[in-house]
Amino acid sequence: MTHWEIPIAGDRLALLPLVVTVALGTAGGWVASRIGTPLPWLLGAVVAVGGAALAGLSIGGRPVTFPVKVRILFVPIIGVAIGGAFTPDLIAAAAGWWPTLIGLMLYVPLAHVVGYVIYRHLGRYDRATAYFSAMPGGLIEAIAMGEAAGADRRMLNLMQFSRLIMCILIVPLAITAYEGFAVGSAAGVMLRGAMNPIGLWDVAVLTASGALGFFAAHRVGMPAAIITGPIVFSGAAHLAGLTQADPPAFLIQFTQLVVGCGLGVRFVGLGRRQAGRGLAMAFLSVASVLGLAVAAGALLHGVVGESVEAVVLAFAPGGVTEMSLIALSLRISVVFVAAHHVARILYTVFLARLAWRWVERL
Repeated sequence: MTHWEIPIAGDRLALLPLVVTVALGTAGGWVASRIGTPLPWLLGAVVAVGGAALAGLSIGGRPVTFPVKVRILFVPIIGVAIGGAFTPDLIAAAAGWWPTLIGLMLYVPLAHVVGYVIYRHLGRYDRATAYFSAMPGGLIEAIAMGEAAGADRRMLNLMQFSRLIMCILIVPLAITAYEGFAVGSAAGVMLRGAMNPIGLWDVAVLTASGALGFFAAHRVGMPAAIITGPIVFSGAAHLAGLTQADPPAFLIQFTQLVVGCGLGVRFVGLGRRQAGRGLAMAFLSVASVLGLAVAAGALLHGVVGESVEAVVLAFAPGGVTEMSLIALSLRISVVFVAAHHVARILYTVFLARLAWRWVERL
């Protein structure tokens, strides 16, 4: 079958498979929103598109497809929304976060060791694949360092993206189950600024915060620049009183859909047996590390004056973007969560580089 192709974000994508992929993601998001799951447009899209990819769905001889680079246009929206939570009181409270930031310094190596033992001794993966698959943060850095060390590229990609996807699936559902009722967006809660009128000036300030924040952060080499730069610039704009608005709720939902479709297509090309075994190992690793995060939440929440859920979400081994989306959706201390995830990435990458020199000699 001949496919029409269209250029998007530097790639040429077959039009029909792209349309079908977006339709699957949208249908999954709609169903999830109807049944009241937290983060429905992200969860629903991941499950629908990822399921189609693992099932080997063929659309005129082509698999599901999505321009992953498009997230560059949408993820800054999440950073801008997080910046809207900045207040003078919150900045003052940040000085009291040092116990959980110190806790991360113990959590990261322990989580890495637990994951490595599971992948190396239960999964029987080679040393490099097990080590870099077990990194509890820094997805891009983990894949790059793993490939340089000779890890199995396909399995490393599967494990690292499975870490994000499983955190997305497990964490919001577990928090909702723990609370015993729908919370956040699943209960109809809106972002603080989403209820404020938004005018042309607000649109200009928020757009500038996202664009300038991304480029400035990328220029100076900030970790996760696509989201951390917009957080800083939007937070400064809100603290300075330039705006009190947040991105509209429909943009947050559309960003969920984009991120969900992009994660779902990562499963294209994986054999079912290979994927099944890899996903089983990834689930065991993520569940074990989330257990450590729950323990951290129980021990530290009272010390920093945050809820157990906030600390668990701050320690959960997901990505900055994905965990920040969950925090936004569930209305859980989003700046606290985002700050800890940035710190986790920096520390994870630094420690992984340092410790690999020792591990490869074992």
